[in-house]
Amino acid sequence: MLSSTCLMGCSRTCSRILGLSLGTAALFAAGANVALLFPNWDVSYLLRGLIGRHAMLGSGLWGGGLMVLTAAALISMMGWRCCCFSMSAPCWNMLIALLSSVLALLGALISFITSGVALKDGPFCMFDVSSFNQTQAWKYGYPFKDLYNRNYLYDRSLWSSVCLEPSKAVIWHVSFFSILLGISLLQLLLGVIHFINSFLSLFCSLCEK
Repeated sequence: MLSSTCLMGCSRTCSRILGLSLGTAALFAAGANVALLFPNWDVSYLLRGLIGRHAMLGSGLWGGGLMVLTAAALISMMGWRCCCFSMSAPCWNMLIALLSSVLALLGALISFITSGVALKDGPFCMFDVSSFNQTQAWKYGYPFKDLYNRNYLYDRSLWSSVCLEPSKAVIWHVSFFSILLGISLLQLLLGVIHFINSFLSLFCSLCEK
C-alpha cells in the first residue's frame, strides 16, 4: 500500500513537470512555424502565396503546437488534481493520462516527419532556371529537391548562390525547421516518458485492487 501511494505521488509530480515541459515546447513549436510563414519577417510573401507547402501545412501549429498543448494541459491538470480530476477514480485518471500521452506523441510525430521532409526538400524560393532552357528565367520552386549530386545541407556554398529571393531563404528554412525538428524530438521523448509513467501507475492501481 505504501509503495502504491508513493508511486501515485511520484506520478502526479512527474505529470506536473512533463505537462509544463510539453506546454512550453508546444509554444516554441508554434512560434517556429509562425516564423516560417514570414521569411525575413516580411508579410508580403504570405500575402502573395509564396510560402512553401511544408510551412503552410502548419504541423508546428496544430501538431507540435495545439495537439501537444492540449495534451500538456490535461497532463498538468491531472498532476495538480484540478477540476474533475480531483474527484475521479485513479484508474480513470491514468486512462486519460495514457490518451493524452498518445495525443502528444501523435502531434509531435507529425511535426517531426514534416520537419524532416522539409529539410530534405529544401526551401521554397525564386531561383534561376536558365541552365535548363538556355534562356534567362526565374521561377519559384524547390531548387534543391532534385539536386542529386550535391546535398545543400552540407554544401553551404549553395546557400547564397541558388536562392535569389527571399534573401537568406536557405538559412531561414534550415534554422527554423531544425528548431521544429529538435522540439518535436524532445516532445516525443517527453511523451514516451509520460506514457510509461502512466502505464506503470495504472498497472499499480489495478494490481492493488
